Amino acid sequence: MYTERLKKLVSVIPANATLIFSPENLYYFSGFTGGEGMLFIDKSKLLLFTDSRYTVQARSESPNFEVIDTAQLSVSEFLKQQGDKAYGIEDDYVTFGKYASLKKLAPKSVFSPVSQHINKIRMIKDATELEYIKKAAEISDSAFSYILDKIQAGKTEREISLDLEYFMLRQGADGLSFDTICASGVRSCMPHGVATDKVVEKGDFLTLDFGCKYRGYCSDMTRTVVVGKATDKQKEIYDTVLTAQKASLNKICAGVSAKDVDAAARDIITAAGYGENFGHGLGHSLGLKVHESPSCSPRSADILKENMMMTVEPGIYIDGFGGVRTEDLVCVTKDGYENFTTSQKELIEL
Repeated sequence: MYTERLKKLVSVIPANATLIFSPENLYYFSGFTGGEGMLFIDKSKLLLFTDSRYTVQARSESPNFEVIDTAQLSVSEFLKQQGDKAYGIEDDYVTFGKYASLKKLAPKSVFSPVSQHINKIRMIKDATELEYIKKAAEISDSAFSYILDKIQAGKTEREISLDLEYFMLRQGADGLSFDTICASGVRSCMPHGVATDKVVEKGDFLTLDFGCKYRGYCSDMTRTVVVGKATDKQKEIYDTVLTAQKASLNKICAGVSAKDVDAAARDIITAAGYGENFGHGLGHSLGLKVHESPSCSPRSADILKENMMMTVEPGIYIDGFGGVRTEDLVCVTKDGYENFTTSQKELIEL
């Protein structure tokens, strides 16, 4: 009845019961993909509350849970029946208004934050999660190979982005991990420059940062290409970023400080004179969300562990000139890492 995920949750939450509302955690702990409902989890009961639109689906997807139709027993009435309890709630998801309504229903109950405990459980991916993430990464890689033949001067960023996204959906993706970043020319200096109607021109850097979801799990990759012939300055910046990424990848293995992995790339970029042009952290984990814990940054206190996912994405961004980012998605192993991103990283001139 209690899966390994549920066993971990029950063992670490300092409360009588946990209430789960976020779509990601509904799916993670029960398998329910409907996204609307509540899980009640304690040491003796597993309940999934949802409305009649989802009850058939919930019974199919969540066989370990007793599915409660909220038309028959609302969450409000159920909580009133429970008496005084200590509940764990997702403090990084539950709004103040939601908390106030829960407190009104059970004024003598205590509601404690438990997102930190849940996030720690989700940091380490199990075999099924790794399978889904790897498949999402494979779709992304194939999309990059596809789009290379479609990129040309005269097309707009939006046209290229839409073509890339449609290809991923045709290959079996559930959806996108995030809004596709497609930034060309001087716009490539914006790390999160989503596609616009700007026309791609000869000589432009073109940065593509994109990903898709497979069975709910995200991928994330970035490649920067030159449309036409690269200048010496473009080559210098590109090679600096690539060298920095390779150095940080070589640092990754279980037991290593995430801060040290970040430093391996940052030190190279700084030594090349571009330290002020690399303003973000080296990377982040992902899973059901594209940004999850842990992270690799100068301020990170995290230690990498086996079967954690991590993006490795150093960049250099120069206002008025353009920018370069190269990003791989890796799984931390005992002695190193497995790279889920296989697309070419040497400079591509189209």
